[in-house]
Amino acid sequence: MLTMLLVCLASMLLLNGYTHHMFGTEPDGAVQPTGGSGSVPRQIVTGGPVIDAGDGTPRSVSPKARTIALTFDDGPDPVWTPKILDLLREQQVHATFFVVGTAVAAHPDLARRIVAEGHQIAVHSFTHANLTTASSWRRSLELKQSQLILAGATGVSTTLLRPPYSSEPSALTDRDWKALQETRKAGYLAVLTSQDSEDWRKPGTAQVIANSMPRSTAGQVLLMHDAGGDRSQTVEALSKLLPRLKARGFRFATVSDSVGLPDPTRKASVLDRGRGLAVIWVMRISDAVMALIGWLLYAAGALSVLRAITTVIAARRHVRMRGWSYGPPVTEPVSVIVPAYNESAGIEAAIRSLVASDHPLEVIVVDDGSTDGTADLVEALHIPGVRVIRQANSGKPIALNTGLRAARFELIVMVDGDTVFEPDAVRKLIQPFGHPSVGAVSGNAKVGNRRGLLGRWQHIEYVIGFNLDRRLFDLAECMPTVPGAVGAFRRTALERIGGLSDVTLAEDTDLTMALCRDGWRVVYEESAVAWTEAPASLGALWRQRYRWCYGTLQAMWKHRGAMVQGGRAGKFGRRGLTYLMLFQVLLPLLAPVVDVFAIYGLVFLNPVRVLSVWAGFVVLQVAMGFYAFWLDGERAGPLWTLPLQQFVYRQLMYLVVIQSVFTALAGTRLRWQRMERYGSLQAPVSS
Repeated sequence: MLTMLLVCLASMLLLNGYTHHMFGTEPDGAVQPTGGSGSVPRQIVTGGPVIDAGDGTPRSVSPKARTIALTFDDGPDPVWTPKILDLLREQQVHATFFVVGTAVAAHPDLARRIVAEGHQIAVHSFTHANLTTASSWRRSLELKQSQLILAGATGVSTTLLRPPYSSEPSALTDRDWKALQETRKAGYLAVLTSQDSEDWRKPGTAQVIANSMPRSTAGQVLLMHDAGGDRSQTVEALSKLLPRLKARGFRFATVSDSVGLPDPTRKASVLDRGRGLAVIWVMRISDAVMALIGWLLYAAGALSVLRAITTVIAARRHVRMRGWSYGPPVTEPVSVIVPAYNESAGIEAAIRSLVASDHPLEVIVVDDGSTDGTADLVEALHIPGVRVIRQANSGKPIALNTGLRAARFELIVMVDGDTVFEPDAVRKLIQPFGHPSVGAVSGNAKVGNRRGLLGRWQHIEYVIGFNLDRRLFDLAECMPTVPGAVGAFRRTALERIGGLSDVTLAEDTDLTMALCRDGWRVVYEESAVAWTEAPASLGALWRQRYRWCYGTLQAMWKHRGAMVQGGRAGKFGRRGLTYLMLFQVLLPLLAPVVDVFAIYGLVFLNPVRVLSVWAGFVVLQVAMGFYAFWLDGERAGPLWTLPLQQFVYRQLMYLVVIQSVFTALAGTRLRWQRMERYGSLQAPVSS
């Protein structure tokens, strides 16, 4: 489904880019023909502006004497075309409008008005493309799409064509002539000009009138414009020119009437009208998609900047609290619960790091039906104060509840079986419990296996993404997650909410949200450092983050009632859940749009500007990275990989969010995704 949506989005952008950014925006007369003209027949060079470039003897014809075929290019335009039509109706003059297909698709009502008021409508290409320099396939596309648009908008087709950037027959080059021959094979008569008002230059009303006045009584095909910018001079000149020419005995006619040709317009078939309407609607949808993307880009940019500003300000304030005390020092012993399922690779390092702690504790390892000898390995260590409880495989929440029932102390620390603690981590982690309102404390989890590009990227994410956010959550009293790798809890608080629940895949998030809703304060203790083993492959990372994200969505939905509660629960709901929805759900959902539009911008827009915007966001992230690394006392060396992170890691993370959202909307039950352990972490040496 995601692939289909991205393909549809890319198709809409491709269509929009082609119709709006791949054609020339300069007026017809602004592009001068170049090249030789040796193959252009003499009778065409010296002939009239209406040309039949067929395979036989080429022919051309001019309007009758004292007859002016008034023509308008580049429309219809919602501002100027109606004014010109009003003026022509007032003067009872019929003209020929050479329309651009994309403009007709945008304003089909004006095209219908042109036909309904007796004017002649003709083709000026689909996107104002230069048919002389266009490839054969594009020339064919331009003509076919123009006819379909006309059929859909007006119900008629035409055989008259004015190629964009054409002028008088005497200016035809060899390439122009070849293009006219190609269009003739497609069934078109070419209409050039014999007199150019040069209104596209905006020389002033008087000069437009002077340029439009015939030099003799010979018939003329007069070129003017009803689109392409400010056409006020054209309208004003026309209002004076028409009565003046009438007074001099000139008459006005459509192109076909002026040269004595049959009406070139025909009623379109029902099939062509239907296809034309379909093209018009597809173009309108692409324009609407583009407009929506524009607003989404503004939203994504605003959210990114808002998050950067908010987290940095919060981090600065959080730093000032480093010397703040929650109360008297907490010295009571702690029960550490280690749920373990097939953790033989890293469990020994984890246990040895805990017993090396400088704070009194007991360690309870709950073996959740391991098949790799995890429990036997722990028992074989014969470490005092370490107990092993075996149970049939029931899941991590049940294992933690088992450990909770066996724990002897009020303060509980929960850790993963692959986590290695610093010697002072437990002592620092429990100090906030000196304040009676604190029910849980989040520690500072760091990536231990940070070698290699993937490890560095996860290290950056932990330091910037997780820990900056936790500082903000701490200040706003809306902490949504105490990580399973390093977290402490007040036993009374856990028992009051009924322990851990297994209804979500993110038991740590669900537990933290339940504590917040019960009125407990959850805080962040940055100095309590523990090292965790991050996934070592993209597949393992995908499975881990997919479970995390899906579980978080489950927990958010489960605790959505906090949005309307009062007290601390209300703070968590309105602050924490809103933050999660905006920055961890909505912003990643917008990320593919940003990436697709970036590619669109590089192809169709100013690539320098697009790259500058992208570079600006990277610089913003790098600046946040330096600040976050400084706060955490980390070396900034890994930040050189941050720009590379934009091309692989970021896409993986937002695809995880997208798949999680689709999975949740579909009501699919996701199974637990266990990460493979490699035992890459070692216990720190006790001092």
